[in-house]
Amino acid sequence: GLLQAKELGLQVFHGGTALKDGRVVTSGGRVLSVTAVKQDLMEALGEANRGVATIHFQGATFRRDIGHRGLRLLQQPLYVSTGPAQMFLPAPHIWAISDGPCRKGGRSEGGGFAAFFDLKASGYNDPILVSQTKGLGPKLQVAQVCRRHDTMGQDLVAMCVNDLLAQGAEPLFFLSHLTCGKLDAEVMETIKEGIAEACRSAGCAFLGWEVTEVAAPCPSGHCDLAGFAVGAVERGQRLPGLQRAQEGDVLLGLGSPAIHGRGFGVVRKILLTSSLRCSSPAPGSCGDTTLGDVLLTPGKMFSPALLPVLRSGHVKGFAPTAEGLLGGISRVLPEHVSAVLDALSWKIPEIFCWLYKEGNLSAEEMAQTFPCGIGAVLVVQKDLAQHILQDIQRQQEAWLIGKVVAPCHTAGSHIEVENLAEALQLGSPQQLLNDTAAESQPQPGKRKVKVAVLVSGTGTTLPALIGSAREPGSCAQLVLVISNKSGVEELRSAARAGIPTRVIDHKLYGSRSEFDSTIDRVLQEFSVELICLSGFRRVLSSPFLRKWKGK
Repeated sequence: GLLQAKELGLQVFHGGTALKDGRVVTSGGRVLSVTAVKQDLMEALGEANRGVATIHFQGATFRRDIGHRGLRLLQQPLYVSTGPAQMFLPAPHIWAISDGPCRKGGRSEGGGFAAFFDLKASGYNDPILVSQTKGLGPKLQVAQVCRRHDTMGQDLVAMCVNDLLAQGAEPLFFLSHLTCGKLDAEVMETIKEGIAEACRSAGCAFLGWEVTEVAAPCPSGHCDLAGFAVGAVERGQRLPGLQRAQEGDVLLGLGSPAIHGRGFGVVRKILLTSSLRCSSPAPGSCGDTTLGDVLLTPGKMFSPALLPVLRSGHVKGFAPTAEGLLGGISRVLPEHVSAVLDALSWKIPEIFCWLYKEGNLSAEEMAQTFPCGIGAVLVVQKDLAQHILQDIQRQQEAWLIGKVVAPCHTAGSHIEVENLAEALQLGSPQQLLNDTAAESQPQPGKRKVKVAVLVSGTGTTLPALIGSAREPGSCAQLVLVISNKSGVEELRSAARAGIPTRVIDHKLYGSRSEFDSTIDRVLQEFSVELICLSGFRRVLSSPFLRKWKGK
């Protein structure tokens, strides 16, 4: 078949072959490569496959899938920007993916500079456009560690679309941008398909997709994903409306097992110190689900199922909780009221109970950082609450989780989550093993270690120590800063942070042991358990070192 391939205008390259007695012979392996040259890449691939099929010899086989994935990528128009080491790849063939149940008004032209959306075709009379942009941030980094990107598209679209709903807006179209260190065609295709599918579910057009390869500042294999959504709402139907939350109103919670935003910054820190890895069985599972699978559970998209409820005129406020339960609710509560939630009134997914225990977090830190199983909160009038709740429950899990009350005059958050620690303990799989110990004494994992810092005015790490101790999940509590010199900057830094300080001047003591004994006495006064030396310039005595060995 070599002559037939040549007659087709193809070139055949030999490898692993030899000419013996006038015949071409081989000892096996990949022995021939057939090459076609055409104006179109896909046409050239087809010609090469036809040429391969004409060649026959004993045991000859060839693959038909070679080149398809790479050529799909190379079909995209490529151009290099004026910036350093940047390559942009517009993807006009994305329109074919999003052409399914796409809403009216969306239109794109392959190879053009921009996409179009006809607002008149969307059916609005006097619309106001609402926009939102979001990035996945640390969650995408965890996805890269777990090597799982199939849920990233839904997460991105859900975060943008749910924020549009907070204004009563229906999503019209969506665009996205992927930045990566080295382009991985398979990962890119997986993320793109996920976005397209999520847009179909949300009822919006997917009008734009761009990839930027930035080799220098971004490590190979790492990427960042951002999305931009535009929605519309009739001028008189915006949320919140003229009616605002007032005392006596009820809070309805919509269930979601997902973790988003700032919560994944804490998740990454917990994973660094945990004995579990992304590939480990998830806590509370029977081994068929990994920890990575649970952590990367995508957020729920509340449009379009919830849109009729929000536009009924019976909802005073809608708050997505992607950035934390307390933060979400506070955005729809006016300053003159407070809110009280009961954590025992809804189902908290197992992953939050594990993070609470494994990260040594307080209940307050959990409510500030994580949604704790609540994807969004609605503020409704009390006498309409049950009717609205029943409408929502036809579509998904929802509960009556709290109420709006008179303003709280105490310092701190004006939102109180009752029984959260108890609910998180009840949901923990470890709790059944520890019930006896828990009844007799507090859980030791929840108590923070009391730390004292010794300084001499030359160290620079105290601000970092203070910041680290304040991080959610930190196991340390800075209770004291001791300096052997007065007036140093570390004492002022500690005072600004509200940490007690003491000055113990070594020049006022006749011996090193007397000086050390005074430090020891002050440490005991503050029940210190661990000492940190931050630029401390005095040599401590042997008795002091023996007493505090390992601490």
